[in-house]
Amino acid sequence: MKKGLIGKKLGMTQIFDENGKVVPVTVVEAGPCAVAQIKTSETDGYEAVQLGYGDVTPKHVTKPLQGHFKKNDVGLKKYLKEFRLDSIGETKIGDIIKADVFTAGEFVDVTGISKGKGFQGTIKRHNQHRIKETHGAGPVHRHAGSMGANSSPSRIFKGKKLPGHMGAEQVTVQNLTVVKIDADNNLIAIKGAIPGPKGGIVTVIDSKKKV
Repeated sequence: MKKGLIGKKLGMTQIFDENGKVVPVTVVEAGPCAVAQIKTSETDGYEAVQLGYGDVTPKHVTKPLQGHFKKNDVGLKKYLKEFRLDSIGETKIGDIIKADVFTAGEFVDVTGISKGKGFQGTIKRHNQHRIKETHGAGPVHRHAGSMGANSSPSRIFKGKKLPGHMGAEQVTVQNLTVVKIDADNNLIAIKGAIPGPKGGIVTVIDSKKKV
């Protein structure tokens, strides 16, 4: 990884490319992010940058975190995220990183928390099939079916796909194309959909896929 940003998903829209073709994009408010801490190979065994995003009042920050920000002379931030980089370069504590670290045409990986869908059955949660609705098959059209039925095994094996809570988990979508950068407003237009609801916090990093 060479660069990364914390941002907020604003929603989806569409823009037109130079050939007049419509491109569906997700708009992300990426940054500005403040460098709150730098980790080096000498002190920590690896190189990484801790970024802070979103201003917040002191009453919403714990005393230990307030001390962390004060020690490094960085304003209070709501979200912190560490990005493990190949090389720190000339990055310094207090630097402000904005959306213009990315350029149009680059490939990025976006990570976020997917939308929560509550308690769901096996058909929606695991894409299983239902049984026929005629000839006395009911009332179990959408049930998971028989499990652990006989004296052997007399139990349900671990890992069986069953109903349960769906969504609200970390999801990463890889190799998305950056379509447009609005550096003045810290906006990145990324082709396609990314995880999470509007207003959800996401991280954007450069992809291993080359342009």
